[in-house]
Amino acid sequence: MNLSATVILAFGMSMDAFAASIGKGAALHQPRLREALRTGVIFGVIEAITPLIGWSAGLLASQYIMDWDHWIAFTLLFILGARMISEGLKNKPEAEEEQKIRRHGFWLLVTTAIATSLDAMAVGVGLAFLQVNIMHTAMAIGLATMIMTTLGIMLGRYIGPLLGKRAELLGGVVLIGIGINILFDHLGLLA
Repeated sequence: MNLSATVILAFGMSMDAFAASIGKGAALHQPRLREALRTGVIFGVIEAITPLIGWSAGLLASQYIMDWDHWIAFTLLFILGARMISEGLKNKPEAEEEQKIRRHGFWLLVTTAIATSLDAMAVGVGLAFLQVNIMHTAMAIGLATMIMTTLGIMLGRYIGPLLGKRAELLGGVVLIGIGINILFDHLGLLA
């Protein structure tokens, strides 16, 4: 696989994380670059690890990974999205609304990153059949995801104030939408 194909693959794999990070950034109270980078690193590391796991699973476990990855991703994203929507629908007094969280919990970010990177695991299985340097490819995917997630959080910073109370609702809808898209794409319901 040449450099341009690797770059296209890397940024293609980062799009789910980018969409999810916009919602995460919108739900935060004026996230700073440090928080955006923290989120980007968490997403990037996990997105780099999952193709390595897929690669390692190789031929033996590929049918099991491919049979279930879309259901796992859909379930995780649906639960996280429903939680965000539920929080967004709660009637919060204005004083509470002004005290939006300044950073997401580590485990919430890890769970979201895993859910958005399960497709990278399946790609890793596919890459096991090609003559590619999996370490370079995984690092490229991780770096692209870190960049796109960081940008997504910062973009969410500007979208959040425009949406007000609906920012968390939007984030939840985006996560559920990503989950549905993964499920429909795998089941062949998207043309």
